[in-house]
Amino acid sequence: MHRFKDLEIWKISRLFCSEIYSATSKFLDSEKFGLTDQLRRASVSISSNIAEGSSRKSNKDFSRFLEISMGSCYEIETQLFIAFDLKFISEIELNLLSKELEEIIKMISKFKSTLKI
Repeated sequence: MHRFKDLEIWKISRLFCSEIYSATSKFLDSEKFGLTDQLRRASVSISSNIAEGSSRKSNKDFSRFLEISMGSCYEIETQLFIAFDLKFISEIELNLLSKELEEIIKMISKFKSTLKI
């Protein structure tokens, strides 16, 4: 088992979630149950799955939860492009959030590769 609170990927993904909440707070009210909700849920899912997976007894199980976290990252990436297409976020916001997301993906991938399965 791993202590998720000590994992850098958990800390960074938690901060990223706050940034998604901040960015989506500017979306139209009509998007509250649409793209806003989707982005927020997916961003919460990243750190949540890291935490849940860390409690598992085997690295194989933990690895599966890391894959789910990674899937949430790619879901967010797509949703950010849609938010940009709809002019809910600027190109600068898209680039900043995408860059942070790319770092999270790399960190999860690298960490996953260190697990002995």
